[in-house]
Amino acid sequence: MSKDLRSWLILFVLALIWGASFILMKRGMYDETGGHIFSDSQVGALRMAIAGLVMLPFGLMNLRKIKNGKQVLFLLIVGTCGNFLPAFLFTFAETNLSSGLAGMLNSFTPFFTLILGFLFFKQKIRLKQVVGLFVAFTGICILVGILNNEPVKISLLHVGAILLATVMYATSLNTIKYKLSGFKSLEIASLSFSFLSVPAWIVMLSLDTGNVLQTNKHAFEALGYISILSVFGTCLALLLFNRIIALKSPMFASSVTYMIPIVAVILGVFWNHERFHVSQFLGMVVIVGGVYLVNSKQKEVKS
Repeated sequence: MSKDLRSWLILFVLALIWGASFILMKRGMYDETGGHIFSDSQVGALRMAIAGLVMLPFGLMNLRKIKNGKQVLFLLIVGTCGNFLPAFLFTFAETNLSSGLAGMLNSFTPFFTLILGFLFFKQKIRLKQVVGLFVAFTGICILVGILNNEPVKISLLHVGAILLATVMYATSLNTIKYKLSGFKSLEIASLSFSFLSVPAWIVMLSLDTGNVLQTNKHAFEALGYISILSVFGTCLALLLFNRIIALKSPMFASSVTYMIPIVAVILGVFWNHERFHVSQFLGMVVIVGGVYLVNSKQKEVKS
């Protein structure tokens, strides 16, 4: 199988996994009737704690791969920006936003990947890509109702949380490609999680998560969804994501966010019974068009 075909297949699988992750986050926080189970912070902490526990044995085996303090710093950046903080930001955002809309907003990852690549990694930006940035920004305005005659009531704070998470994803993407290219996918994932596993467990225990398990009858069902989210939506997804970066480029890897909104919206409507607004569809189309322009003809850096 050619490298290009392998890359596209991994990208498609990753879109399915991450598209479903937005629903799993919701199911960790609310039951089918909309009743509260775990708080957004508890879901984020549980997700990271479980993922850290799963990856810790692999991380301990790969410790010898680290040669200097700079590599530790870059692995901490990947773990913190690529997983730890976004886990809390996305669950916080989904207390106000639908799963579909959260998936759409995640499409801004290529937007920031390009900007950070230009500012810090000497990547060139073409005129078509600049146009794409403005098109994508128009799409985000439509999504939050600014350009819609009947605006959807959406909190800009929660929208901002996802945009901040996409900036962090972009930081992690560029760091993996340009600072950790000598590491394999499993090594990056396991080491970055291992460094953050102890803080994740401390945060999880400090949030009185155990009390929810004892008092809420839906807690163990929700924990099951969070566990699936941790193992597949975090651990496995990170391995696949790191592999795409190694095979292609940060911009290509970030293009998975083109497909995530479609998966998230479909699952949100049919599984979580979320409403679908015309403005969301229009915003998704505009964003996808914008980020496509941003990513078109991007010169890939060979590893």
